[in-house]
Amino acid sequence: MSKRARNFKIEKWIKEGRGYGVGSDYIPWLNIQDISSLGRSTRLRGVKTSRQHEFLSDLERNHFYITEHSDFVVDIREQFPLLPLEETIVIADELGIKHPTDPKTHEPVVMTTDFLLTVNKGEGLVELARTIKMKDELLKERVIEKFEIEHVYWERRQIDWGIVTELEIPKEMARNISYVHDYYSLKHYDAFQNLNSQHIEDLAIALLQRILTNNESVRVITNEFDKDTHMPLGSGMTLFYHLLATKTLCIDMLEPLNVEQPLVIQSINGSKLKKVKYG
Repeated sequence: MSKRARNFKIEKWIKEGRGYGVGSDYIPWLNIQDISSLGRSTRLRGVKTSRQHEFLSDLERNHFYITEHSDFVVDIREQFPLLPLEETIVIADELGIKHPTDPKTHEPVVMTTDFLLTVNKGEGLVELARTIKMKDELLKERVIEKFEIEHVYWERRQIDWGIVTELEIPKEMARNISYVHDYYSLKHYDAFQNLNSQHIEDLAIALLQRILTNNESVRVITNEFDKDTHMPLGSGMTLFYHLLATKTLCIDMLEPLNVEQPLVIQSINGSKLKKVKYG
């Protein structure tokens, strides 16, 4: 009976389209409600994909922020299934390793890779499979055994597979990106909903000029900006975060972002000013 139930669930999920599609059409194999996680599960709407992403730990979420911010990553598919199930069962048997099973039914489960990334560095699209794990977990024999199955699966598809630990994820950068991530689009902010694209661009230029010529903190500059432009309080800060999220304004994202201090600017991308808009 348990085997029939297990097969039914897998078939049901496949029919739902889980693990298939790209970009906004992709559906993760696992959702937050499908699995209990030791970390804090998170749902975030992606900028690159325009869909909701499902993360089962803080480390997965932080890796998403880094890849989302990268100019090279064009698509992010999380909780990617290693299908068909029969293939990983055969691989495990060949390696002499016990295949992961459901703790309740003891039947083989579909394995997943945390991220399948589509990357373009100017030489065409390439897929990278990445597993996210705390470094201390790599000391566990059973964890390594599962990774061996995963490695062989991707190797047979000629797709680069690797393990990413917290040591490869700049925590400060992930935190900074988390501050500005939701500001990539201004369409959800009331202060900008009745403004046309040209007006928003003009406001962005005015704010950038103040930031470039004023040694005050970001907080002081944006508060004065709100008063002078008769915008609702907080509008200048929203626009500032938007400029960071779109990389129109570039700072060292490896350093803590503190709006109570003057800003150290690395560069301003003038070509992106035309893209500073509602939407």
